[in-house]
Amino acid sequence: MPRISPFLWFDTNAEEAANFYCSVFKNSRILSTTRYLEGAPVPAGTALVVEFELDGQKFFALNGGPQFKFTEAISFTITTETQEETDYYWNKLTSSGGQESMCGWLKDRFGLSWQVTPRILSEYIADKDKARAQRVFNVMMQMKKVEIATLQRAYDGK
Repeated sequence: MPRISPFLWFDTNAEEAANFYCSVFKNSRILSTTRYLEGAPVPAGTALVVEFELDGQKFFALNGGPQFKFTEAISFTITTETQEETDYYWNKLTSSGGQESMCGWLKDRFGLSWQVTPRILSEYIADKDKARAQRVFNVMMQMKKVEIATLQRAYDGK
């Protein structure tokens, strides 16, 4: 069966972005780089398309020019198990010019949006006890980076 792979449009830094993402995620690698040839609107040898893999998921990055920018309408979710893991991805992706947003959302330095979401958050918000779920939801709405201990206190009614 065909596999669906995200194809990301960058202005001129697709290769830098692919290398950055491969440094953040374990079990990741650059698969191939196709370069512009003579006569292109950019210098020959500049990366055209970089194919890379992040923990088994294939991505493509294109140096397509400044016409299109990323928006929050598309984001990637990283489901984490621990606060340490949450902190790792949050800190790596907001480094060097990334921006924190609300409710576990951030933009990396390339403008790509990510959600760093502890698995327990989804479980708590889906709890059949609506009062518990509402408390967790209310606390989450006040957070930038999600803090599991704070979610736990809200869930427990403390």
